[in-house]
Order: sequence, then C-alpha cells, then structure tokens
Amino acid sequence: IFQFLKQLGIHPNWQFVDVYGMEPELLSMVPRPVCAVLLLFPITEKYETFRTEEEERIKTKGQDVKSSVYFMKQTINNACGTIGLIHAIANNRDKMNFETNSSLKKFLEDSLSMTPEERAKYLETYEAIRVTHESSAHEGQTE
Repeated sequence: IFQFLKQLGIHPNWQFVDVYGMEPELLSMVPRPVCAVLLLFPITEKYETFRTEEEERIKTKGQDVKSSVYFMKQTINNACGTIGLIHAIANNRDKMNFETNSSLKKFLEDSLSMTPEERAKYLETYEAIRVTHESSAHEGQTE
C-alpha cells in the first residue's frame, strides 16, 4: 500500500497498518491518531442478501448523507481496495499532506462536486490512478 500511495502523491507522514484483532491489547498496537479503518472480508451469500436488501431500502426510502462525505460507486472490477483507499483519504483530506504534483489530490479536487456515479466514471478514465492500480495488481497487491 505504501508504494501505491507514494505513486499517487501522498506524503509519507501517514501510514497504513494491519489490525490483528479487536481485543484491547491488539488495538493498543495500532499507532494513533487513526483516521480510517478499512475492512477486508469475504463476500458471502448472506452478505449479498443484506447488500441487496439495503440497496432496495435506500432506493425506496432514500438516504440522508452529509454533503461533506466523499463517496463514489465502484464500477471497476477488482478495485475495492483502491476505492476504499480513495474513500479513506478523501474523507480525511483536511489531515492529509500531498506531494506537489499528486495525481490523487488532483483527482479529488476535480471530482469533489461530482455525484458518486460521476466520480466512478471519472475514475474509469483517470489515467494516473488506473496505471498505478494496475501496476499494484500485477505485483500481487490485490490478494
């Protein structure tokens, strides 16, 4: 992840670490402050049922989301990690330091006023992030 973020222009004063469990002694090993937690879990039939039900509920009843929350749809296969990282960074951009020519900073600035669907389409065509994602995927970083 570090190399991926470095290529996107994130200053190295922030890091990503593994959380080995939710027990207090394991959580105490996580450096502070923490800006985001990304969960990795298998997609099961139970999860798909829940996701489908939630999607239908939101379509029917709507959803109240603060305008300050940055969210984008995932339309690129095998990119859930990349999307998760973008969400984590975008929703903490006030704390992040970017390198001068950061492609991720430019992407976030360009897409800030877009809808989640428009952001997804924009990401599909955003060359710098696509190439970095593909490079990481070929190195085995998507497992």
